[in-house]
Amino acid sequence: MKFGNSLIQFSMRKPRVVVWVMVAATIVLGLMMVKVRVDTDPENMLSEKEAVRIFHHDTKKMFGLHDVVVLGVVNEEDPNGVFNSETLRHVHELTEFAKYLVDDKDPAKRVVTQDVIAPGNVDAIEQAGLGEVRFEWLMAKPPTTQEEALKIRDSAMANPLLKGTLVSEDGKALAIYLPITFKDFAFQVRQQLMEKISDFNGHDRFYITGLPVAEDTFGVEMFVQMAISAPLAMLIIFLLMLLFFRKLNLIVSPMIVAIATVICTMGLLIGTGHTVHIMSSMIPIFLMPIAVVDSIHILSEFFDSYQKIKDRRKTLEKVMGHLFMPMLYTSLTSSAGFASLSLTPIPPVQVFGIFVAIGIMLAWLLTILFIPAYVMLLKEESLETFGVSAVSQKGAPKTSYLSRHLHWLGGMTYSWSKLIILLTMVSLVAAGYGISRIEINDNPVKWFHKDHDIRIADKVLNEHFGGTYEAYLILSGSLAPLNEKRAVQMATDAVDGAVGTAYRAVSQAAVAIISQMASENLSPDTFLNRVLERFEEKMDAASDDQYDAWAEAADALAGVQHRDQVFKRPDVLRYIERLQNYLVETGAAGKSNSVTDVVKKVYMELYEANPDHFRVPDTVNGVAQTLISFQNSHKPGDLWHLVTPDYRHANLWVQLKNGDNQYMEATVAAVEEFFEKNPPPVPINHQWAGLTYINVVWQNKMVTGMLKSFLGSFIIVFVMMTILFRSPLWGLLAMVPLTVTIALIYGIIGIIGKDYDMPVAVLSSLTLGLAVDFAIHFLERSRTTYQQTGNWKAAAERMFEEPARAITRNVIVIAVGFTPLLLAPLVPYQTVGFFLASIMAVSGIGTMFILPSLIRTFERWLFRKQKATAPNALDVA
Repeated sequence: MKFGNSLIQFSMRKPRVVVWVMVAATIVLGLMMVKVRVDTDPENMLSEKEAVRIFHHDTKKMFGLHDVVVLGVVNEEDPNGVFNSETLRHVHELTEFAKYLVDDKDPAKRVVTQDVIAPGNVDAIEQAGLGEVRFEWLMAKPPTTQEEALKIRDSAMANPLLKGTLVSEDGKALAIYLPITFKDFAFQVRQQLMEKISDFNGHDRFYITGLPVAEDTFGVEMFVQMAISAPLAMLIIFLLMLLFFRKLNLIVSPMIVAIATVICTMGLLIGTGHTVHIMSSMIPIFLMPIAVVDSIHILSEFFDSYQKIKDRRKTLEKVMGHLFMPMLYTSLTSSAGFASLSLTPIPPVQVFGIFVAIGIMLAWLLTILFIPAYVMLLKEESLETFGVSAVSQKGAPKTSYLSRHLHWLGGMTYSWSKLIILLTMVSLVAAGYGISRIEINDNPVKWFHKDHDIRIADKVLNEHFGGTYEAYLILSGSLAPLNEKRAVQMATDAVDGAVGTAYRAVSQAAVAIISQMASENLSPDTFLNRVLERFEEKMDAASDDQYDAWAEAADALAGVQHRDQVFKRPDVLRYIERLQNYLVETGAAGKSNSVTDVVKKVYMELYEANPDHFRVPDTVNGVAQTLISFQNSHKPGDLWHLVTPDYRHANLWVQLKNGDNQYMEATVAAVEEFFEKNPPPVPINHQWAGLTYINVVWQNKMVTGMLKSFLGSFIIVFVMMTILFRSPLWGLLAMVPLTVTIALIYGIIGIIGKDYDMPVAVLSSLTLGLAVDFAIHFLERSRTTYQQTGNWKAAAERMFEEPARAITRNVIVIAVGFTPLLLAPLVPYQTVGFFLASIMAVSGIGTMFILPSLIRTFERWLFRKQKATAPNALDVA
């Protein structure tokens, strides 16, 4: 307390020094904000060293994948949907415009032209006679007749790679997929597309969505929201304080403290090289209520005491003597709650927690230094009309109304203490039910309000297509390398199984060749090549009735020869086909694309588009032939998006209609179930990549990390409360409003069906800080008052005067002050606004109702060592 007394005395003796130092520090740190760098990528919620993130980037490199902006065109007026000349002309014009979009300031940010999926940039795969396939652009130019438009439709519908992906099955919608080199280019792409679309007329409706668009757009709009909501919240807080304290020049001081705290904290964050992430963008919103709470306590007691003392210095000494230790401990506990976030495995959450903790302690320091200094700089005569006595003389009804009801509340908590405790327990049971119903879920698209263009686009396009959310299931063959003995055995078994007894002579001759070559001690690869050469010689010399048998033997041997090229094997490709069908049939995915689809489509066209041949060939050579044919297309590189050139890794491109974590988790579970029930024909490893999957990983890490950090900080706060009150019983009592608040808030979340998402997870730390704040003030003052009165009934009457008014004013100012956030178009800000107000209300009610009821019930145990004495040392500065 001596240290605190010294600080307070210094601020009252040297008020101008305090003000100038604060102003200088605010300016210096504020200037650092010009170096701001914005990061809106949820992928960065994971460490760069996180295994799933490394695999995601390796996957993108392996298969040449990029993040995608989805532009959808819908026409429900034309009987032929989007397949009319005007709509397809718009599509062509938009495609040519979008293909060459580039950031003028950074040319590295661009649309990847060669990988654009659009009618004018993909092939129609058609038969050109037996054994031949023709590749032509699906839409080389816009059609001029309805016949041409319908031909484009039919060609697209006949291609499994395009149906449900490029064109909707009902023909009413068409999508253009624009891969981009950097996710933070998505907002610019959207803006430029919207400008281009504004020139079009007609019945076409255009929609732009995709995770990169949602994430980048949120990053832009969150700064606009900060610029509107934060000042508006401060304005409401200012007006409420003016209503309570009626002194404009005095209530400016808490606002100055809050603004200086935010500027200094954000300046320090940016100046130390940290980017402003989605999490850290909320630091001002979290700091402002905390920064003004202590100031309101000071002003409230100053307001109630000044007219009795008539001396600002003595009044300040009395007020700060009462409040210094409670304010210190509330700041330390709040800071500890947020600092505990540094223990989570999420880097942006760590940064958020550390800098909010720093901001809280900075706000405490500024409050105890600046508020007394500011008051001392005011002219004494300017305070003549300030204070509860002066206001009452003017007949201000608000203060008297508040006082009357608080007096009634104090009497009720004394008379009905057991009933209040019983109702609290019932509420906790109900809260427990709500908590059991909480569902962990997040989706960046849902960060926007339901009427936002991105949400509408997401809804419309996912109704028409297989899904605009992408995930990649990477399949990797894991066959052991062949040794000499194993190569001989596999070659013998394959040939014997393929030729069979129908051509016993050919089978025996083939096996003899294998045995002869085996005796030469060749390497497995050389052995198989030599055997195949001999088989081909036999084919050339064979009679018509034996030619097919030797061909089957050669095909069987080729299967062994290319065994490590797992994704050329017919049995493996059919296995992938079954997996794809399973995902769609169970609803785990809207659609998927794989190398199997390429093989089936080309194989059918090689047989003059005979539907009976829309399947996987029976031999490795047959598969190889389809893949070689596809290499003659305009975009042979498209194959390598689905399989690697060595055919050891395949990419199953999964389209999801919903970007919720729960939907992605259900898809992952469906794949696991399929693999468990249907073992692959050869050992295959599978692993997920893609933005939708990464969102699941960081969300789960965040939930578990937040839970661990919260439990840790809860224990720390309990220990601090025990030290402050020098009693475990009182420490436990201080935790009651906190526990009740958290239980009720999260119970409400479960009951109303609100997803446990990123903002909700972080709010637990704010709950810990604010809920314990009121408890500390109430209990510390209760102990002091009890020493003066000797019984709780008399102490309660005093407690429901000035101390209760201070807590009530704080609750009202902060709860009402941040309601403007409810009008924000960004859902995370609405969430923060609603639950911030709820936290303040519930913690305030818990403090004012539950604590005095518990003290009344357990008075004998709580005060067994206390008797009426002189005023507590905290009353003397």
